[in-house]
Amino acid sequence: MAEFLDTARRDIESRLADLRDEVRRLESALAALTDRRQAPTRTRGAGRRATNGRRRRRGRRAGGGTRAAQAERLVKGNPGITISELAKKMRITPNYLYRVMPQLEKEGKVRKRDKGWHPAGG
Repeated sequence: MAEFLDTARRDIESRLADLRDEVRRLESALAALTDRRQAPTRTRGAGRRATNGRRRRRGRRAGGGTRAAQAERLVKGNPGITISELAKKMRITPNYLYRVMPQLEKEGKVRKRDKGWHPAGG
């Protein structure tokens, strides 16, 4: 019976240690989220400019990310590759590439011929 009680006590102590670790991780995550939310906020309408009813788009400009660079490398290595083939190789959905590839074309990095994409230089 004493052996059973010792095992149960060790199991409980181990579980409590695990829970204390989890509490510390959760508190750290909460602190990180709280710090971000406490950024200075503007009052309603402050700092707004007239945009003629249009809103400025936020985020990175199209074709400027690492996925765009990856797509460009794949086009160089596989001239004539289609968007659906690119998407499969990149393991993403093709809809992203329908926005990025024309932007790469505008930048002179790739060009479209028939259904495939080719490096701009070749």
